[in-house]
Amino acid sequence: MNATEHPRRVRVGLGERDYEVVIGPGLIDRAGRLLTPFLPRRRTVIVTDANVAAHHGERLASALEAGGIAVDMIALPPGEETKSFAGLEDLCARLLALKLDRGDVLTVFGGGVVGDLAGFAAAIYKRGIDFVQIPTTLLAQVDSSVGGKTAIDTPAGKNLIGAFHQPRAVLADLDVLATLPAREVRAGYAEVLKYGLLGDADFFDWLEANGEAVLRLETGPLAYAIARSVEMKAEIVVEDEREVGRRALLNLGHTFAHALESETGFGSALLHGEAVGIGCALAFRLSAELGLCSPEDAQRAECTIAKAGLPTRLHALSSAPFQADRLLDHMQQDKKAEGGRLVFVLARAIGQAFTAKDVDRDAVLRFLIAEGARP
Repeated sequence: MNATEHPRRVRVGLGERDYEVVIGPGLIDRAGRLLTPFLPRRRTVIVTDANVAAHHGERLASALEAGGIAVDMIALPPGEETKSFAGLEDLCARLLALKLDRGDVLTVFGGGVVGDLAGFAAAIYKRGIDFVQIPTTLLAQVDSSVGGKTAIDTPAGKNLIGAFHQPRAVLADLDVLATLPAREVRAGYAEVLKYGLLGDADFFDWLEANGEAVLRLETGPLAYAIARSVEMKAEIVVEDEREVGRRALLNLGHTFAHALESETGFGSALLHGEAVGIGCALAFRLSAELGLCSPEDAQRAECTIAKAGLPTRLHALSSAPFQADRLLDHMQQDKKAEGGRLVFVLARAIGQAFTAKDVDRDAVLRFLIAEGARP
């Protein structure tokens, strides 16, 4: 595929709130034409971070202005720390200073942090305004930009304050991924692997054979991997938009991941995708320990995650052991927890994840200690 070929399109079929995820190279340069239908007042505010603004901000602003769209830009500090009450307050104050009204639209241009924060701001600003997503990381393109989950972090845990607020459109430009550090690409690829592990064994087989090409950002394999991931997410979101049932499967690995992120401070020491990678490995090993899936499937999952350059063991994350009871405390604060009970997404096989609401706390404690956490 090149910039002159037709991009892939995946529809998120939510009735009156339908939208498309457009996937391909060169989309930023066509943003003025692609987004005009969603900007009736021909005005937008680009919300981004300083790193993305430095690499791509002028290019996007110029493309929008060429389409007759008036543009303001807000560049936020990069990093998970921005996704906080203080960051939300600052962003809303800056939007108010720009005198946005309810007919205006935000253009959210960045990775998962910017997408979650600015999407939440859009959900609550003057009781809700529209936004479009232009995700700039692999993780955001395959996961956080699609499905309408928006949130901020708190000291008690990740993504505990937020809202469901769907975008009007998503443009996943493959070209922007070329400026990402290799570590960020690997972190995003963890979410791609997650889709195969949770619900599509054939896709996981394909990733085993083609994962290196995806990680090299080869256009054809990359576009297919993103599109298949988005197709799977869209199908689940349409069935269960507000995560009361099947959508919880998208949290495979996340109960472990969020606990580890809480313990490491939500910063650069452990990227979200890295946490998801080890979380998926832990979820499969716990499933094998509980007799739910075969040790061979758990080993296969771990090997594929490790082959992508992602951590699979607790000792790879910190020189000092994690405390098992502290990790469990974080897990009980997780959004999926019900009545103080631990809720995990576990697996019966590769491609066969399910939600387990009856996992014994002591069994998880023993598992964490066996994995290297301190009693």
